[in-house]
Amino acid sequence: MRVSSLKPMAMENDSSVTEFILMGLTDQPELQLPLFFLFLVNYAVTVVGNLSLIHLICLNSHLHTPMYFFLFNLSFIDFCYSSVFTPKMLMSFVSERNIISFAGCMTQLFFYCFFVNSECYVLTAMAYDRYVAICQPLLYRVVMSPRVCSLLMLGSYLMGFAGAMVHTGCMIRLSFCDSNLINHYMCEIFPLLQLSCSNTYANELVSSVVVATVVIVSSLVIFISYALILYNIIHMSSAKGWSKAMSTCGSHIVTVGLFYGSGLLTHVKPSSSGSFGQRLFFLVFSVFNTLVVPMLNPLIYSLRNKDVKLALKRTLRGLLF
Repeated sequence: MRVSSLKPMAMENDSSVTEFILMGLTDQPELQLPLFFLFLVNYAVTVVGNLSLIHLICLNSHLHTPMYFFLFNLSFIDFCYSSVFTPKMLMSFVSERNIISFAGCMTQLFFYCFFVNSECYVLTAMAYDRYVAICQPLLYRVVMSPRVCSLLMLGSYLMGFAGAMVHTGCMIRLSFCDSNLINHYMCEIFPLLQLSCSNTYANELVSSVVVATVVIVSSLVIFISYALILYNIIHMSSAKGWSKAMSTCGSHIVTVGLFYGSGLLTHVKPSSSGSFGQRLFFLVFSVFNTLVVPMLNPLIYSLRNKDVKLALKRTLRGLLF
């Protein structure tokens, strides 16, 4: 987004901001078009990859298992998650002014928080599913019944909704009356807090508590699940069983590592007067977390997955013949 020629917008009589200007990734005109095509390709691959995986899981009965039920929801969340801000970001590369209304900004913030929190809990449910599959295989279909899986997903979405409501509700109560230039390519919590002319201590405390709760609870469940899986694998006498256990967990471990690793680095609060290097660091990991990870997830779960490859072959054969 070109921001060098933009002037702060005039405030209304009540000194409240009704629109924001998103600063975007860069203010260099020569980079606008290359970045537009780069992220357009990224978004296209994300949409096609996640929708294709959803389509395969729906059409192939041998994928109607708890593992792929969770993967279906993960792909759905990734598709929606990337669609919350990517189209708006793409428009910023080809428009003169990247403006978003206050209501639009709060809406974007809500859905961003909703899908991020929901994905955390879905990944947690997937870790528990892998624990039951490997450590209690005889009870797997009983423990991970359709009812239990549905309740886990419902809980994931409800927790995501609750977290998003808290973040957005706290943000709406603030006043924005000084600047309307958001130092980001989307409406995110910390860049918005830096613009507020209200006391943001309570918001920062609530945001920290909510984020810490989500991260600690999900990380603890994932860690315990994999600790028990590792203990079980070590005591396996069959090399084939060990190999199968690792193959079923490998994709999930990679996904968790990418999502949580980039997410934690992204949510390290940047300084309001940070240097160019600090902003670049923040944007790089933010782009990786919000744009690259949703694109990689369907690839991670399909490239080395025999069931997905088989489903793809059957689907293509049915379309071609």
